[in-house]
Amino acid sequence: MIQISGMPFQSNGFTVGSIENEIIQKMINTRVLYSYSSSNELLFELNLRKKILESAREMNSSQAEFTTFQHAYCNETYWHRTNEGGFLLKPNVNPSDAILDIFQSSSLYAFECATACIIIFYHAVLKSIGKPLFNSLFQSLYLYSWHSDPDLGINTYYGEHILPGDVVYFRNPDYNPTTSWYRGVNAVTMRGRSFFGHGVGIKSTQEMIGFLNKYRRPGSGQSAYLTKLVTNPSFQRLFAISTFQRGSVPKKQYKVCHHNKSSISFLHYLSYYYKQFNQ
Repeated sequence: MIQISGMPFQSNGFTVGSIENEIIQKMINTRVLYSYSSSNELLFELNLRKKILESAREMNSSQAEFTTFQHAYCNETYWHRTNEGGFLLKPNVNPSDAILDIFQSSSLYAFECATACIIIFYHAVLKSIGKPLFNSLFQSLYLYSWHSDPDLGINTYYGEHILPGDVVYFRNPDYNPTTSWYRGVNAVTMRGRSFFGHGVGIKSTQEMIGFLNKYRRPGSGQSAYLTKLVTNPSFQRLFAISTFQRGSVPKKQYKVCHHNKSSISFLHYLSYYYKQFNQ
């Protein structure tokens, strides 16, 4: 269900496109409460979710390769590849130009699927808020696994209900150690109950599970499965920033947790993060 300023959402006179309308109907037809301070906040989230789908489709049709951190590469006109396989924004480079280059010069890039989700989020946010604000917010970009800028506001939770634009996690609990990068797939929820996973493509639930099952330990009888983890950027935070502007207020960047394990969920990343920085 949807609430606007504490009141039930009225769809009369609320004109949106087909993708946004599909998302609204999914919100309405669930007991999960989606609450917004205004109709503009709802419209912002609908637009950003639409942009996430567009960015996922663009990455799917690009020449960017799936690989592990060890073999990751990037266009060094915009990025410095670190020893850990991350991409650090070079000085005097606009963050917007660097993110756009991943899609425009895609053959020069290879990365794993958690990094792909963060790139998709950044790309969608850029298309939603425009270059000037994006460049002022994300001047310290570093692409590695689930690491992100605080203003992206990545959060994760267990949920029964997913919407287009959410990232879900397919887990392969008995993966073959020789292909450990298929321990799972982070995938963007698309329309029609399909999912985009970098290196896998756009697949149905069963197709995604079937793909991972090819990379199980020999003799394994335990199938891969779709978990209930849901991960997305903070739509509320990004709306507030886009509305009121951050200005020049400094922010504290997150520390980077270099774990060297491809294709882990954001929850798994957080477990490594807290273990490394809270001892």
